[in-house]
Formats: sequence, structure tokens, C-alpha cells
Amino acid sequence: MKHLKYIFLSVLFVSVGVFAQEEEKPERKPGHTNNNKFKQLYDEFSSPNMYRAASGAPGPAYYQQQADYKMDLVLDDDKARISGFETITYHNNSPDPLSYLWVQLDQNMRAKDSQSPLIQGSGVAPAQQVGSFTSAYMTEGFDGGFKIEEVKDAAGKDLPHMINRTMMRIELPKPLMTGEKFSFSIKWWYNINDYVNMGGRSGYEYFPEDGNRNYIIAQFYPRMAVYSDVEGWQNSQFWGRDEFALPFGNFEVNITVPSDHILDATGKLTNRKEVFSKEMMKRFEQAKKSYDKPVMIVTQEEAEAAEKGRATDTKTWKFYAENVRDFGFASSRKYIWDMMAVKIGGKDVMAVSMYPKEGNPLWEEWSTYAVASTLKSYSRMTFDYPYHKAISVHAKNQGMEYPMICFNYGRPDKDGNYSDRTKYGMISVIIHEVGHNFFPMIVNSDERQWTWMDEGLNTFVQYVAEQDFGEWYPAALSEGHDNYPSRRGPAANIVPYMGGDQDFIAPIMTKGLNTYQFGNNAYGKPGTALNILRETVMGRELFDYAFKEYANRWMFKHPTPEDFFRTMEDASAFDLDWYWRGWFYTTDYVDMGVKEVKKYYVSGEPNEYVKNIVKQRGMKMSDLPPLVYMVEEGSEEYNESLKNGTLLENSPTLKEYIMDNFSEEERAKIKEPKYFYSITFEKPGGLVMPIIVEYTYADGTSKTEKYPAQIWRLNDNEVSKAVASDKEIVKITVDPNLETADVDTSNNSWPKEIKQSKFDEFKNEVKN
Repeated sequence: MKHLKYIFLSVLFVSVGVFAQEEEKPERKPGHTNNNKFKQLYDEFSSPNMYRAASGAPGPAYYQQQADYKMDLVLDDDKARISGFETITYHNNSPDPLSYLWVQLDQNMRAKDSQSPLIQGSGVAPAQQVGSFTSAYMTEGFDGGFKIEEVKDAAGKDLPHMINRTMMRIELPKPLMTGEKFSFSIKWWYNINDYVNMGGRSGYEYFPEDGNRNYIIAQFYPRMAVYSDVEGWQNSQFWGRDEFALPFGNFEVNITVPSDHILDATGKLTNRKEVFSKEMMKRFEQAKKSYDKPVMIVTQEEAEAAEKGRATDTKTWKFYAENVRDFGFASSRKYIWDMMAVKIGGKDVMAVSMYPKEGNPLWEEWSTYAVASTLKSYSRMTFDYPYHKAISVHAKNQGMEYPMICFNYGRPDKDGNYSDRTKYGMISVIIHEVGHNFFPMIVNSDERQWTWMDEGLNTFVQYVAEQDFGEWYPAALSEGHDNYPSRRGPAANIVPYMGGDQDFIAPIMTKGLNTYQFGNNAYGKPGTALNILRETVMGRELFDYAFKEYANRWMFKHPTPEDFFRTMEDASAFDLDWYWRGWFYTTDYVDMGVKEVKKYYVSGEPNEYVKNIVKQRGMKMSDLPPLVYMVEEGSEEYNESLKNGTLLENSPTLKEYIMDNFSEEERAKIKEPKYFYSITFEKPGGLVMPIIVEYTYADGTSKTEKYPAQIWRLNDNEVSKAVASDKEIVKITVDPNLETADVDTSNNSWPKEIKQSKFDEFKNEVKN
């Protein structure tokens, strides 16, 4: 190619010297501060330090405490009471001397003097469950909460302690120094709540037909609070909504229950041969080798026979769990029990389900498959599931998670019939709760402070796992469903919330207890934000690599939101401060559209714009270098004949330039766009997002272009793009596949689509 000697071409307007057009600048008001949507998050983030690096990884001085438990528990089925004696060994790995320890007493939320009901500002409920109404207005209330009988040191000496609602402070005989450990014991009991009628994350369901209870027991023992470099002692009380932050440790737990109960729990069952029958052992060995179909350890026939009896003797089930943050268990004589092996990272993990006959046939058909599928999907997205089992327990109106065990709803009617809603609801809640093993049971964020870090991240991976489940088990999809019908994840599903009343929306970065519309705020919006980030902003390859890096950096550790934000950027080379700021720190919404479209053609004659500039500057046309002139369709200077010629025919100067500077071979490859458009996009919404545009041409073909979000960096209201095409554009659509959660699509098309009113639709239906 010859040297380009004298011209600089612009596709739309001349952009040399005096003809350069400046981008429109937003008005700057007196006292204006830097509210640019692309401002970095330095003001919001803590400074990196030796504990947490600027990359988002744990720093060289990162530490975390350890709490080990030995517990002897007794479940009294007649009184619906649980009692325990526990010994806690607390390891101080921090650089700080500790003069006291804080223990969480979550059951005190149900104590008679609990303040939890007092913070609710609602009036008389229009409708209320009979049990809740009776408890609230017609009785003295449930006698719940821990009954702490003693707190002693290892030598049996009483330890001074003080209970502040759901927290107990234990005074140490002397400061616990770095590297030291301290053992103490607590003896306690409490009455187990009927969670179906009274509410709660655990408790029992009573079955009046046979007089049995299904116990799902969690948050049942005094648990150590977290002490960290970020908060010091975790000091947020449990009011009932926000969940918990806990240190990791080892658990040795012995649980005594009626001898006809079936029980499973966090950890390895260490006395299986003592509590299993010979037939159960035989079936268990078969299940360990079955990878495609669950094996019944306890059949429905056996469970139905057991629920008719009442054992007077007891049996003790013994468990040991290493490096877990909590412990939960389920016990009932009503349980059907099945298991299936699933291969995860070269090792076998047992997918387990426990359910009464009331859960069948739905649970027998899909529960264990949902567990196995979840372990595979989450392991692919994060790290190989490190524990030896994952248990799904049937529990009416529940969806709650603990290490290796979770409680899930989904019940057919009494005749065994169930709707698609019930089926998909059950599968989804199992995927969600089993998925919580990863977030936050292993990637151990502080749920009490940042609900979205466990619920939002988990909801995002749940969506991925649901789509996997539909692909791996197509028999689960009902007629008319090509894909799993996920409730959360797709961008369009969050639009009603984000476009709703701003008086009842809070930023994601709000303590869960203080948010409006808790489900949308903690689950839906962050889960959708991450899905959009993966599918639309970053792309799967970059996102998945960074997300997996975060999970591996912080598995079995305590990350903060900043650790997540920083790691996602650090591992992808993608500056996402604008995204975190908009989606997580504000309640802004997405609304983008097409404001204006102008069509231009190339002309060999100077247009009025150039003539006016030459006149204003006292120049002559001969003073100008060779230029390409653009005329707008419909303008006074527009010549209808222009659009009939080729680009080079309409611009002699351009033709001359091409002939002088390109070889014959190069000229053969020259493109000659015939149509030129100036397209102005507007952004009434506050969130900056990429502009995804579908251009449809007169010949019926189409092309999709994605302009990065940074296109809004200098003007937050509107931007223009020059588009050259050899085919006429007849339609422009912003966000054609509804990928950005745009709350108002009425401005997304050019020409503007006139949507019929509901009344007009009705009239047309009547006519037809």
C-alpha cells in the first residue's frame, strides 16, 4: 500500500482540524463531586493489609480460629426435648490475647423473654396459621430457649458467664494468648419447637395420623462465634432472619434416640454395624457400588411398619466430622432411606435421601438424583466436594442447610399426586440447599452480615445446576419444557423487582435483617447479577475461571465481599468496579433504548456543515484537503440520486485516493458500504450496561453487536454510534434476547413498536 499522504477519513463526519466534533459533555454543576459510574471503589473498600491482599486472596498473616466439639445428646421423643453436654476446645490462632469468649445461643430467639417478636412492625395479620394465632394470643406462649444448667472449665470449676439474648459471654480465668487453647463444658436442654405451626429453621413436624414426629435438628447447641481480623468478635444478635457465622472445627457427637428411629447427621457414622441391621449393611454395601440408581436402605414397607410401634429402649448413633463449621441431624421412625454413589474428582460420594411415606412417590423418584446432580455441577464450578456424603431430608415447608445435611420441602397430596410446581419446587430447593455445602459451609462467608454472599452466590450456581439437571435428566422435564424452568437466574425474571417502588428496595450491600423484599434482595438480584456478568458482560470462560479461583482461594476460610470483588477482577483482568457499584451498592435499574436514527449518504459535493465552517473561519474550499462529505437523508442538500450510485461513484475524491494508495489486488478487497447511520442510544435508567444491539436488514438477515459498558463513560445519558453497512437497516433492537434486565422495553426498538393495549387485544379477540 502506498503511503497515506493527505487524508484522514471519518465514517460519518469529518474529524480533522476544525471539523472535529466533540462529544457532548454532561453539565457540570457548582460543587459537583465525582459521581462517575466508572469511579473506582477505593472509597468503599477497606485498605489491603497483611490479612487480606489487594488481589482478593488471603494475605500472608491471614488467620482463623478453631473450635472443636465433643457432644453427648439425648432426644426425648415423649417430651419433644433435647438435652446435651458439650465440651468445646477453642484454639486462639489470632495475634490478640482474648479475655473472654462469645458463644451463640440461637434457640433463645424462642425464649419467653425473647425480643425478636418486638422488632416486627406489622399489625394484625389478615390471616394466620391456627397454631401461630393460638400461640400469639391465646396461650402463655412456647417455653423455648436454652436452659443452661452449668458452664465449667476443664477442672470442673464454674466459669462466670453472662447471657445477652442470643449471645453468651464466658469470662476466662486468664487471657488466652496466641497459640493457646482453652477447654470448657456446657450442660443444657431445651424444648423442641413444632416448626410447622410455630415457625423456625428446625424442630419437628407432628403427624397426628400415626402420632409420630419428624425431627430436623439444627442450631441446637451453644456454638462458638467467629473472631476475625475484620470484625473482632462477631457481635450481631440472631433475630430470626440472618443466619450465622461460625469457625471451623472437628465434631465428635453421640446422639441417643429411641431404638426404632432412623437417623443421619453431619459427619461419618462411626458405629454403623451397631445401629444397622444385617440387611441394612448389605444394602449399604450395594449402594456404595451403585452409580445410576438409588438403593433402598430402609424401604417404604419397613418405614410404615416402624411408624406403628413405639420403642421403649434407646440407641446411640456416633458421628465424627472433621473440618466443618456446624452440625445437624434428622431422626424419625418414619424414614424411608436411600443412597447412591456419585463420582466426584476420582472419589465416591454418597448421595442420600431420607423421607417419610408422605413424600412419595416424588421423593423416591427425584430426591437422590437431584443431590448427585448438584454435587457434580457445583464441583465443576468451584472445587471437588470434599465430604463423603450429602443428605436431603424431607421436611414440610422447609429449606435449610447444614454441613452434609439439608432439610427440603415438596410433598404430594394424600393420593400421591403432585403438580409441576411441586416437582420443580422440590428439585430446586434440594439443589439450592445441597449447594449451600459450598457456599457458605465451605466458602465460609458471614451470613449474619452479608446474606447475599451465601444466598446470592448459591442462587447463581443453583441456576447453572438446574440447567444441568434438565440436560442430564430429561425425563424430569414435563411436556412443553425444553429446559429446566428456573425461577431465578434469567435476567428477565428480576425486572419486576428492579423496576418496582424504590421506597421498598435496598442495595444488595445491606444487612439482610434490614432489607425489603428479602428474597429478591438476597437471592434473586445477586444471583441474576452474577448470571448476567457471566453470560453477557465477561463471558463464561473468563467468569468461570475467576469464580473458581475465588472458591479455591477461600474454601475453608472466611471471605468478605471485597475478597470476592477483588478476586473476580484479579483473575480475569476485567475492571468490574462499575458493575459492583451499580448492581450491589445502589438500587439503580437498567433502562436503555434507541433515541434517534439518522441515515447518511456519501456525496462528492461539500455539504452545508463544511461550507459554514469554512465561511466562519475565513477559509477557502481550496484550503481543505480532499474530504468525504456526508449528507443526511431528508435534508435540503439530499440528492435522491446519491443512493443509486456506489460509494466510489458518489465521491470522486475518495475514488482518486483509493486509486493512488491501493494496489489492484488491495482495491479488489475494498469494502464499499452504501448506507451510513448515526444511531443515538439513550439510558434513562441508572445502571451502566453493555449495549447489545440487533441490526435487521432489508434482505431479512440480521447481525448482533455488543458495545462494552465503557461506552457510557463520558456521557451517562446518551451516546451515538456510526454504523456503515452495505445493506439497508430496517430495524434496530436493543437487548433482543432480554439479557440485561431492562425494566422498560418500550424504547428498545427502531422503528418504535406500537404495542396494543389490553383493551385493543380484547377487541381483536372478540372480532376474531
